[in-house]
Amino acid sequence: MADLDYEGFWKETLIQLQNDLGGEEFSGWFSDTKYLRAGFDEQTKENSIVIGIPSSFHRDKVKSRYQSTINSKIKELAGLEIAVEFEITGETSKKEPSVQQLPSKNDNLTIIEPKNTQITKKKRDKHPQMRDDFTFERYVIGENNSFAANAAIAISNNPGKAYNPFLIYGGVGLGKTHLMQAIGNHIHENTDNKVIYTTSENFLNEYVQAIQDGKMNIFKNKFRYTDVLLIDDIQFFTDKQGVQEELFHTFNALANSKKQLIFTCDRPPSELKKFSDRLISRFEQGLKADLQPPRYEERCAILKSTIKNRDVEISDEIIDFIGKNISSNVRDIIAALNTLIAYTELMGRPITLEIAQQRLKDYFSSSRQANLSMDNIIRVVAEYFALTPNDLKGKKRSQNIVSARQLAMFLGREMTDYSTTELGQDFGGRDHTTVMYSIDRIKGKLLTDPTLDSTIERIKRSIKEFSAKY
Repeated sequence: MADLDYEGFWKETLIQLQNDLGGEEFSGWFSDTKYLRAGFDEQTKENSIVIGIPSSFHRDKVKSRYQSTINSKIKELAGLEIAVEFEITGETSKKEPSVQQLPSKNDNLTIIEPKNTQITKKKRDKHPQMRDDFTFERYVIGENNSFAANAAIAISNNPGKAYNPFLIYGGVGLGKTHLMQAIGNHIHENTDNKVIYTTSENFLNEYVQAIQDGKMNIFKNKFRYTDVLLIDDIQFFTDKQGVQEELFHTFNALANSKKQLIFTCDRPPSELKKFSDRLISRFEQGLKADLQPPRYEERCAILKSTIKNRDVEISDEIIDFIGKNISSNVRDIIAALNTLIAYTELMGRPITLEIAQQRLKDYFSSSRQANLSMDNIIRVVAEYFALTPNDLKGKKRSQNIVSARQLAMFLGREMTDYSTTELGQDFGGRDHTTVMYSIDRIKGKLLTDPTLDSTIERIKRSIKEFSAKY
């Protein structure tokens, strides 16, 4: 029996596994395996093959996920039971280091290096789906995001154990994706865990393609057999029942296996419209963190951090100028800074305050940046409906005032990059829930009232004309 050779069975098993799992999952778990030998146990009368595998972690994952599938495929190919055993071939044996005799206290003190104690850890390649600059080191923490950032750090150090799922929500450009990917990058670089990052659009596209190609098993295996799943902008699953159903089952499979789930969204789960109740309840059962627009001090800190990483010189005077004039979100702050950096790189001239004022003039005067723009919107809408700005900002609940207030909130969201939280502050300190409700009310009326669209366009023109004058 010593001449047994089952290598052909193993090769065919690998081919079938690749077809079943798809290239990415197969490569992650089986590309580093190697057929070593076959054997026969005289006592148990059992045939076996031994497969080389790079680490104990890798072995445990393959055994827990694929052992039964491998056994059934080999039995079908060989026509008999063949045990599959895994032998670790990629880890250095962990022997106790050989240490030389330490000197006594009466000897001249000399540091003696122990032999064979160097442990080299293979650095993992950067994650293919995530930006390598989206790290905790480059994430500026302030009052607006300290809770979310501390939770993210805790999760990255202990994924799947606490705060699961984790939902980060907030307006455009506030750093949701950066914080999410910082978690993913930290886990990817410091553990052997498999991390998948995807946008809601890519998840949806892969789901549709899998249905069309009849390969839903590959899709399910990819997302349900990972250790960490990150999905960006889940609000775009609105009114897409099929993909919501698949996400629900994926959520359950991972949560039950204590795998980490992280999502971002532009609003809290309770405000997600046309989402299944059971999926919303899954989001609600974990930890939720709201990102707020950065304050002046945090805006300046973000600018200084970015400047340091870009290795350019920008004076504190210009940092102060940008920090005071741009308050909407992190993305706009960085965009303005990049405009100045591009200028100094292309023109070979240092940035002065006068140049900054000139280069960013159009940027500051745009409706999304000007601090007066929301006041302008409120003034024009109030005048259009024969009301006062205080009517829209106040607590009056008469039907004509409520309708005008909702329309002003809708236009604020349409014509600026203000978050719902910022808009609420401009309307007498209302919360983002009220703002989102008002916006959705106007969207609903647009579907049933054919005259409302033309009214909105007239008001928009008036706002632009008014802003141009002031």
